[in-house]
Amino acid sequence: MSGKRAAYLDEAPGEARGVTTLGGKPERLLIVRTGDIPSQSLGAVVAARVRKLDRRAGLAFLDLGEGPDGILNLNGVDHPLTEGLTLEVEIRAEARAEKGPTVRFLGEGQGAPRCLRPPPSLEERLQRLAPEARIVTGSAARGAADLAEAEVFETVFALPGGGTLSVEPTRALTAVDVDLGDRGGATPKQASRSANLAALAEAARVLRLKGLGGLVVIDLIGQGHDAQALLAAARAAFAPDNPGVAMAGVSRFGALEIAVPRRMRPTIERLAGADGQPSSETLALRLVRALEREAAADPGGRFVGLAPAEVTTRAEPVLPLLNRRFGGRLSLRAEWPGAGAPFLVIPV
Repeated sequence: MSGKRAAYLDEAPGEARGVTTLGGKPERLLIVRTGDIPSQSLGAVVAARVRKLDRRAGLAFLDLGEGPDGILNLNGVDHPLTEGLTLEVEIRAEARAEKGPTVRFLGEGQGAPRCLRPPPSLEERLQRLAPEARIVTGSAARGAADLAEAEVFETVFALPGGGTLSVEPTRALTAVDVDLGDRGGATPKQASRSANLAALAEAARVLRLKGLGGLVVIDLIGQGHDAQALLAAARAAFAPDNPGVAMAGVSRFGALEIAVPRRMRPTIERLAGADGQPSSETLALRLVRALEREAAADPGGRFVGLAPAEVTTRAEPVLPLLNRRFGGRLSLRAEWPGAGAPFLVIPV
């Protein structure tokens, strides 16, 4: 995928969202929420206590002070470890599903488990991901973040020139399927080739947006693939995910296997509940942003947000931040807003 990267930072009560785009499409969505645990976040340096050693599996489980245990791979750790010892570690991959964060050993530490150095700020992370871009804020950033958030929930993505790409994670791997659709071409083989090349770039973007890593299997279109051209395109598309990307050749079944390092918690886990739909926390933050938008548009108006109790309960701690800004003109009411609407903002 060609085009320049742009960076956006949207800050709202209770949540900040950072977005990078590539060629005008959302490429990454970084989320920081009030209540996040710094010692569980990517890049944090933590004093961690060895809670359990499993030498048969080659792993150490570490108490990070808060949240799930960190996991240290003992391979390459040239230091005698014992249960109860304090280590200094860096978070290298955030927790996902039922698995705790993975850490990198820095040395022996002292004292109780705690965060020694917080993770990089959103601004720092955005600047690293898009070093040539000026970070955009304000309404443009709000729109970019809303668009990126909505796309995280999508499964099927249109390919430039025709055809589609579907991305579906499972427990073992992420399956990516390429569909030719109504894509044109001088010959069927040329149409398949151009669709596969477009799909590799789009797959890399979507996987970064969704924060997915591990084994990725891409089911390509057609037969008799130009494996060298496809691998070259895949290396270029997944270059931003290095170091650590590994690729197998195109199999005789037309599948390309790629191992992508896991670093971020999958974005859908930040946004969705167990049913795959927006969680009550996500809906509460959307409701807060809707109240903010209405209050800013009508400086004298008073507004109430209607939502189910599980949503208003999540929004209540954030509402005072808005009311300090807007003079107490906003309120919440635990009330079902009606079919098809997760919440509603009305004037009072």
